[in-house]
Order: sequence, then structure tokens, then C-alpha cells
Amino acid sequence: MDTEVHIVGGGLAGLVAARRLATDGADVTLFEREAQVGGRVQTHTVDGFTLDRGFQVLFTSYPAAQRELDLDALDLRSFAPGATICRPNSRAVLADPLRAPGAALESAFNTEVTFTDKLRTLLLRFGLTQKDSESFFNGPDIPIREYLSERGFSPAYVDNFVAPFYGGITLDRSLSTSKHVFEYTFRCLSTGQTVVPAAGIEAIPQQLARRARESGVTVETETHVESVTAESEGVTVATAETTYQGDAAIIATPAPEARRLSGVESIPTDTAGCVTQWYTLPEGIKFETGKQILLNAASSRPNSVVPASEVAPEYSPEARTLLNATFLGAESQTREPEALLSDTREALSSWYPERSFDGLELLATDRIPDAQFSQPPGVFDGLPAVDAPAGPVFLAGEFTEWSAIQGALESGRHAAAAVTDKHRTGLAEPVLRVQTFPAERRE
Repeated sequence: MDTEVHIVGGGLAGLVAARRLATDGADVTLFEREAQVGGRVQTHTVDGFTLDRGFQVLFTSYPAAQRELDLDALDLRSFAPGATICRPNSRAVLADPLRAPGAALESAFNTEVTFTDKLRTLLLRFGLTQKDSESFFNGPDIPIREYLSERGFSPAYVDNFVAPFYGGITLDRSLSTSKHVFEYTFRCLSTGQTVVPAAGIEAIPQQLARRARESGVTVETETHVESVTAESEGVTVATAETTYQGDAAIIATPAPEARRLSGVESIPTDTAGCVTQWYTLPEGIKFETGKQILLNAASSRPNSVVPASEVAPEYSPEARTLLNATFLGAESQTREPEALLSDTREALSSWYPERSFDGLELLATDRIPDAQFSQPPGVFDGLPAVDAPAGPVFLAGEFTEWSAIQGALESGRHAAAAVTDKHRTGLAEPVLRVQTFPAERRE
């Protein structure tokens, strides 16, 4: 493939597209506006603790993750299947008896969920694991709540388990999200593991960037592309100081910037957000849940609490406990960190009345208003194709697939294939070259 391709944006999608094109023989340069690649998939360190930006996990059964990542090299740590349903003075384990037989008895005596709902869950699991993975986002669409009602699940099961559990996945505790997302993720939860890398979620883009460089990609950070324009003779790319002509461009930026650069109005920009907090307990005090997420059946403040250091001990200095809590809704974006901390302390104290959480210490607060694009029923029918822009300009981002690591990785593969196909059919334009400049020279 004798061509030169430049990619604007260094998130998961851009990194996958870059490596694939370089492996196919293209001369590839990737430009990232920020100081490091990864987009929203970031990790930072506070007082020796490893804190992901938000509560982010990887499903090992994502097909794109299996294709694009070296999962063994990520040194993954796994959550236990299922969750613990919590309310004041009550904790009830709900586990998958086929994948967590050790918790089957405790799950069987879970009074939060009826025997009929448990049986319907197993039948749903069986049906979705038999479904063709390519067909999940096709066909009629309805909200998750309506989908579960049609299948006979009780309102109590939906409100006490599904709402907080899928509130964490879709950031929509009302369950008005597309049933396609529910089906796909339910299958992934049933057939694989829920994991985090021992070094933090940022290990995923770091691995992708390393493999891209090894394939010959040049990665330039702190570089802002102001415009990408398809011309009769190719593509013009403008930075703050210079314009460049080129062969092909892939726009792999966040959705609002991708819409601005490409002019494609069908790129979705309505978002769902969350706020996450990280906490520690005094040294030597342990907190164990059996590596299960704690779901708040009574309130969305917080929606869930995660035993981070129990799942991944590497996240925490020795003898320290690390917890994460997720808050949903627009109100959480404006509440003071201490108020959110108080909510978490109050919830934990009500779930574990035998314990004291007075020593719960706040480490960090992440406000993420654009954690996902909104995914109501029917949204997938209107998402843009990777070749939606005019000329040899292409899109890569979860907004061409669905809002998840799977969607981002898959979109990178599809964008790279579109560039390759266009070049091989003789329709590609001349080379795209983008000048880099330091962040301090940007407005």
C-alpha cells in the first residue's frame, strides 16, 4: 500500500486504525491534541494509588479486544461474576451459577430476586449466547425496561438489580437505553470476564500505541488540527500556522470535534455522564466483597461501589483499601465532592451496619459529562458510516458503532479498511501532511 495517511486523534479508534494501516504498508502519522494518547481511557496516580478516570472495565469477550489487544500482556485482574444487591441492613448476592458455582447456594437463597426471575435470567443467558454476534445491533429496537417487561421479568428484579447494574454500564438507571446494548453486553458478561489491567485501564491505549509505533507509525502529541477539507485534488489539512495537502485523512477525535472537522451532522453529540470518586480506608482496615460490585438498590447516590483493591491489589499501596463509587444524573455533576463522599459513607454504613466508615478518605473526584454518547432506541440506524465525509476523509470513533471499548476498537478497524479499499481501487488522493507544534502555541 504505497500511500501516506495521517490520523487526527489518538484515542482507541485512531490507534487501531494507525497500526492496521502501517501494517498494510502505509506511511502513517498520528496526531493527538493532548500530551498523551488514550482519549477518555486514562489513569493517574494519587499518593501511590492507581486511579482510572472513572470506573472503566474491559469485557474479555469483546471480539475487537481479542483481535486488537494482547490480553495476556495486559496482566488482567477479574471481577467475580454477578453482583451484590444492597439496601439498608441488607446485602444479597446474585451470581451466575454456571460461572461462579461457589456462590450458587448463596445466590439461590437471595430473597431480592424471585426464583422465576432467576430462571428467566438463565434462559435469557442461554438465548443470547446462541445469537449471532453480528446481528445484535440490527432489527426492531425498544428501551431496556420495556424489553425486560416483555420477557416477563418482575418490576422488583428490574428496579433492584438491572437498574443499578445497567446504570453502571449505560449510565442510564431509567433503562431507557436501546435494548441492543443490553443484549450485546449481557452476552459478553455471560461468555467472558470483566477485567482491569493490573497497571490501570490506561495500559490498553499504551499497548495500542506501542504496537502502532512498532508497526512504523509516527505518533505526535500536543498537535492540534484546525480543519480537514476535501478538495478536488485531495485533502487540505490546516493547523494554526500552515496548511498541507495529502492522500487520506482519518478523523478519530471526540464526537463534537469530529463533527466540526468533518461537517457530518449525523455524528451524535448528546451525551450521558457520571461522576466517580476514589476512596481509601485507614491503613490495615480491609473491605472485601468477594470481588463483586455493590449495587445500590435504594438510591442512585451512589449507584454502585467497587472494591478496586480487592480486584486489583496493584491499584493500592500495601495494606491499603481502595474503593470507587459512581454517581449518575446531571445533579451529581454540580454537587460538592464532600457531599458525594457523605453519600457514599452513608450508603456503606447502611449496608454494613456492623462496620464504621468514619475513616473513609476521599482521594479524587472525576466529573465526566461526556462518558458515552446517548443511545436511545433507534439511535444506531442513524449513526454515520466511516466514509460519510466527502472525498478521501474517513471517520473512526465509537460514534460510528456504539459507545463502548468494543465500538471504538471496531471503528478503527473499519476506518483502516475503508482507506485501504479506496486506495486499492485507485480513488485515493495525494498525501496528507500535518505539521506539529507545542500545546502552548495553541489557543
